Amino acid sequence: MAKGCRLLPNIPPSFNDSNGDGIGDIPGITQKLDYIKSIGCNAIWLSPVFDSPFNDGGYDVADYKKVAPRYGTNEDLVNLFAEAHKRGMRVILDLVAGHTSVEHAWFKDSSKPSPNGYADRYIWLEPIWRERPAELTTVTGYAERNGAYVANFFWCQPALNYGYADPDPKNPWEKPLDHPECVATREALRDTMRFWLDKGADGFRVDMAQSLIRGHDEKKRIAALQTFWQGIRQWIDLEYPEAILVSEWSFPTYAIDAGFHVDFMLHFETIAYNSLFRNHRKELISSLPRGNTYFERSASGDIRQFADIYIEHYKATRNRGYISVPTGNHDSPPRLGEDRTPEELKCALLFLMMLPGIPFIYYGDEIGMRYMAGLPSKEGGYERTGARTPMQWDDKQNAGFSTAPETALYLPVEASPGKRTVTAAENDPGSILNFVRALLKLRKDNPALGSKGDIDFIYTKTAGYPLVFERKLGDQRFWVAVNPSATERKADWTCDISTPTPLVPTQGALDVQNGRAQITLPAGGYGLWRVR
Repeated sequence: MAKGCRLLPNIPPSFNDSNGDGIGDIPGITQKLDYIKSIGCNAIWLSPVFDSPFNDGGYDVADYKKVAPRYGTNEDLVNLFAEAHKRGMRVILDLVAGHTSVEHAWFKDSSKPSPNGYADRYIWLEPIWRERPAELTTVTGYAERNGAYVANFFWCQPALNYGYADPDPKNPWEKPLDHPECVATREALRDTMRFWLDKGADGFRVDMAQSLIRGHDEKKRIAALQTFWQGIRQWIDLEYPEAILVSEWSFPTYAIDAGFHVDFMLHFETIAYNSLFRNHRKELISSLPRGNTYFERSASGDIRQFADIYIEHYKATRNRGYISVPTGNHDSPPRLGEDRTPEELKCALLFLMMLPGIPFIYYGDEIGMRYMAGLPSKEGGYERTGARTPMQWDDKQNAGFSTAPETALYLPVEASPGKRTVTAAENDPGSILNFVRALLKLRKDNPALGSKGDIDFIYTKTAGYPLVFERKLGDQRFWVAVNPSATERKADWTCDISTPTPLVPTQGALDVQNGRAQITLPAGGYGLWRVR
């Protein structure tokens, strides 16, 4: 599954509305499978589609085995699997493994004052008046039970109890990993996975995969987590060998060791991802110390903030799993296209699509959709809301997303999308969409540019521009160069090649003479060459 995989992640309520109620749905996704395939994507990751009160966009699950009615039915999801498979495509579901909604039946039972089989399915500190550790987010006064429950994120997301790697006997809520209810939680996770895999799902992206097991000693906690997920992977390989496990861990060295096929390199754990695109938006992202952004006209970024960390994880996971550096997702505002011209966006997309591993394209990034600032929070989105607006298909009502009245839409559509629609992009040979298609075709046709090709950053001067790296496998070699700055930039180095051939609409020039290469790229320029 992972080999050559290219995914388009999408948010079901924002992709395509098939029944005119203003909210995207599963049949709407099925209607657009041919479009998704035309991009070059052979798989789709759906954010949660399960029944939920939607206090956090569906990441508060009330029933893991039931599709939320607003998205359709279980049968609609099974049909999506089948229609995707007919096209040689796969569908990956979002598995919210670390917590449920307060509306889930397990939590309702766990909240009862009388002990029952679910009393320790979640983490409770009792009695309600006891002092609570500062490192735990707890909610009091919600349940009849004489205790406070631990929440993973929002108040409505009680943490499932997978146990502590090193429980302190003084803290009765810290259950050992082999506690019967911790074991029951683990088995319930497998049961959910089995339910959907048996119906045709092709795998899971695991939300907050690094959060399930707790502990005081970080090394012991990580080791226990890796043992936990290795057990899941062994079971998957035995019973569902074609299924894929993708983690939201953002630390590939740990995640791949834990048995995941793919790990996202995202906006937490390290500064690598944000140093590329988002450091300059401090008002939106505040979880890490900030610097400057490499893909920015001001040319104040330092590519080593990304490259050094990326190469460390790449070398540690080479030939065992894959790293994905996505164009964006539902959690990482603003969108890639924000504050960037179409050519600047192409520069960023060339960089991302030519990295090893698995490309993930956030829906709408392939047409340059923009972040809509200032929207009221929707279903716990807050500043993330502006990155979740409806897909822009054409110049018709609601940009072709829905036939519903504007006031009934899940979120507003960009008022004047201009060329940022699928129809406009289809009719423009030089569009971002057709550029992405060309890049993904090059990946498919040239193994050196695919998931298994090697990478070597051959020009990465500290705080320097341009960036040049090589992709190679067997006798294939390619050079990729990007210059996000607002001025022309040059790079030169010794080399052993003699014949460069430009590919895609390369901007700038590559000159090779007497064992030296020199690249000249205009402002915002980029290039891809086959070399030998």
